[in-house]
Amino acid sequence: MPEPRIVPVILSGGSGTRLWPVSRESFPKQLWPLMSDHTLMQETALRARGERFAPPIVVCNHEHRFLIAEQLRAAGITDARIVLEPIGRNSAPAIAAAAVLVAEDDPDAVLWMMAADASIADTQALHVALEAAAVAASTGRIVTFGMNPTAPETGYGYIAQGAPLADAPGVFAVTRFVEKPDAATAERLVADGGYLWNSGMFVFTARALLAELDTHAPDILPHIRASVAARHDDLDFIRLGVDAFKACPSISLDHAVAERTSMAAVVPATIGWSDVGSWSALWELGGKDAAGNVAIGDVLLEGARNCYVRSDGMLAAVVGLSDVVVVVTEDVVLAMHRDQAQDVKKVVERLKAAGRTEAVAHNRTYRPWGYYESLTQGDRFQVKRIVVSPGRQLSLQSHFHRAEHWVVVNGTARVTRDAETMILRENESVYLPLGCVHRLENPGRIPLTLIEVQSGAYLGEDDIVRLEDTYGRA
Repeated sequence: MPEPRIVPVILSGGSGTRLWPVSRESFPKQLWPLMSDHTLMQETALRARGERFAPPIVVCNHEHRFLIAEQLRAAGITDARIVLEPIGRNSAPAIAAAAVLVAEDDPDAVLWMMAADASIADTQALHVALEAAAVAASTGRIVTFGMNPTAPETGYGYIAQGAPLADAPGVFAVTRFVEKPDAATAERLVADGGYLWNSGMFVFTARALLAELDTHAPDILPHIRASVAARHDDLDFIRLGVDAFKACPSISLDHAVAERTSMAAVVPATIGWSDVGSWSALWELGGKDAAGNVAIGDVLLEGARNCYVRSDGMLAAVVGLSDVVVVVTEDVVLAMHRDQAQDVKKVVERLKAAGRTEAVAHNRTYRPWGYYESLTQGDRFQVKRIVVSPGRQLSLQSHFHRAEHWVVVNGTARVTRDAETMILRENESVYLPLGCVHRLENPGRIPLTLIEVQSGAYLGEDDIVRLEDTYGRA
């Protein structure tokens, strides 16, 4: 009889502020290709493909739903169940929702909980550790993966490894969880031995997790059960009930269950794991030149040593510097010493306090139909570049405060303007007066690119009256 398949559950929350300015709330680090041609989300999902695995469940922010769905499809994953959180409530409510959904069909199913934004170099070793964890999970254990420390890292929590489990080879009891320590404590834990980094990955059955939540965090499950019961399908997504989920406390699975349960267990593993939690971590993980530099994008280095330099925009030239991080996007330049990598979040906090949009959003804004980006703006005008994917369309809409002029620069556009429909090709244009009902579609096989010139007294994105929308947006 074949072994039951493991259900991968991928949690895609958080904004990854330590990797700002690439990672921002509107487009966080798990959606970026930081380690390879695949994004971290795609890499995570692809680790859990094969006969041993059931289709994945992804729990994510509803604002990222189309991006995540598109990235999964691009990676060849078309069977995922994407569950939308109405609001972020940390990992315990998120994984509880997945467990309640799975338990409707099979309460003894084994769930593998993963963050969407970690890097693992050795997938084969990971699967070996996973099999050991699944055996322990089938006995009711709440199993985590412990990484062998390579340094006194203060950015990770620690697990004290206890005695081996008689009924699960390669798995050990957990005697203690340690919060992210200060530098002195981290040095002592590594020197003492017997402590592992807490990877944040867990394996358990749906039944065991729900029982432990009932025992140790009883204020979570009633709200989550109600939220799951009130769910509804929205296109290819599962929307959880809003009111019940919002009433749930915000707490991590570590605090809600792992640190309180008597059933905690750990699999020590050497799998090349990193939480990709800082620019210095990306320097450590990256391919280096003879001088120890990691260079990504349009970069020129002269006499630089042990630097991480990334440009997603203009040329970045670094001369005679050592141990620095330089990150260039279309709207931000970040320069710092690698030792200060954990302080990036302080910059984000200051930008948020000042009301700067760079803290949370990129100049490029993604939509289910493609993306747009602002090229320039001034008093009563704004110029944007709009790219529409083949076969996609914008909503049927109108504006109260602005008129628009569209110029096609690549591809073919089908434009609705009040009662008329027209086809526009390269170098052709159309004027959309204030108040007219209009829609843009790409009927072709290549991306449609156009320049939009807006003019009017107010040019905010909230001046959109959607009359009809393929993607179910209000």
